Amino acid sequence: MPTFQNNGATIYYEEYGQGFPILTFAPAGLLSTIEVWRGDTAPINPITEYAQDYRVIVMDQRNAPGGRSHAPITANDGWHSYTADHIAVLDHLGIDKCHLYGQCIGGPFIMSLLKAQPNRIACAVAAQPSGRVGPLKPGRTPRFVDWAEKIRKDHPEATEEALDGFYRNMYTAGFLYSVDRAFLPTCKTPVMVLAGNDEAHPFPISEETAKLLPDVEFIPEWKTGAALEAARPKVKAFLKKHTPAGA
Repeated sequence: MPTFQNNGATIYYEEYGQGFPILTFAPAGLLSTIEVWRGDTAPINPITEYAQDYRVIVMDQRNAPGGRSHAPITANDGWHSYTADHIAVLDHLGIDKCHLYGQCIGGPFIMSLLKAQPNRIACAVAAQPSGRVGPLKPGRTPRFVDWAEKIRKDHPEATEEALDGFYRNMYTAGFLYSVDRAFLPTCKTPVMVLAGNDEAHPFPISEETAKLLPDVEFIPEWKTGAALEAARPKVKAFLKKHTPAGA
């Protein structure tokens, strides 16, 4: 099985196709696993969409219920914990440069990795990035509560104190969660933003992200019907345009 250990985390991934690598992050928030790509929440499944031309890498995020990536849960965990996993996958596979494709929570994952190791990313596609407009509401979100209940049996270390710390580290900041607005104008990596259109993926977050990034392509509609069929070749053209020559 394609599993390896990194700083106490067990990380599971799969690879499809050959060519220039694309590291992908599935939607569903903290429930992000490889299987989500195959469901109806992912209008574009990178496994079927890009594996004919690229080396597509998919992974289970740490502690996603039903997934095969696991790590202890502490009050100090946050976006940096996931970023360390993503960097570890690239290191484990000996990948010096790649594209990124992510949906939902994949948006903040992408931005965090762009900030941590910008020279390693040729381009990135952020589909309906997660974010928040306005202050954080009191208490935990229903989706976080659902995740915590699902992992509780296998993580006795996930005390209320640990969960509170993790929740604050992940969601207090708002905007794109993993980076602030000041970072985006400094990002030199080409990014395509496919806009979100609901509470978990607010359109204003996608729109502002596109306005702040200096090298960006923005697609305001893409999720269904004719808009999706029009977006598919645009994403492929974007990836091809930024694939290094000879890769």
